[in-house]
Amino acid sequence: MRRYDDPVDVRKGRVQGSTGSVEGPEQFLWHGRLWQVRDVVAHWVETGPWWQSAGVRAVIGSEDQPEVAGTVATLTSPDLLAEREVWRVEATPRGRALAIPPDDPDDPVRRPGFGVFDLTFSWSTGGWRLTGCVD
Repeated sequence: MRRYDDPVDVRKGRVQGSTGSVEGPEQFLWHGRLWQVRDVVAHWVETGPWWQSAGVRAVIGSEDQPEVAGTVATLTSPDLLAEREVWRVEATPRGRALAIPPDDPDDPVRRPGFGVFDLTFSWSTGGWRLTGCVD
């Protein structure tokens, strides 16, 4: 799987998954091409690196914990809230959108057919990113 970190516009709707129809990414715009989701291959949630937070280091007594005078570290931190939802989808190109794809002939957007994509929704930013592609 090729790794990316590209922002994408996603339209949600009803899509076919392994357990039937689910609410998820129905279409996405990537590199000027509109892709239609045909199937949800997998769906999972990833958390941030909570094990590296100051609160966890304080609880386990790690030596590298930051010293905060007069306060007690808590287990609540932005790291714990950094969840992201990952949707692995099979999609086919739907046609050209406003932008023109790059001139690179190896760019997966320029090839016909279908691909498997990892679309990631960040709960902290409210945005979508394309993080992986197999075509």
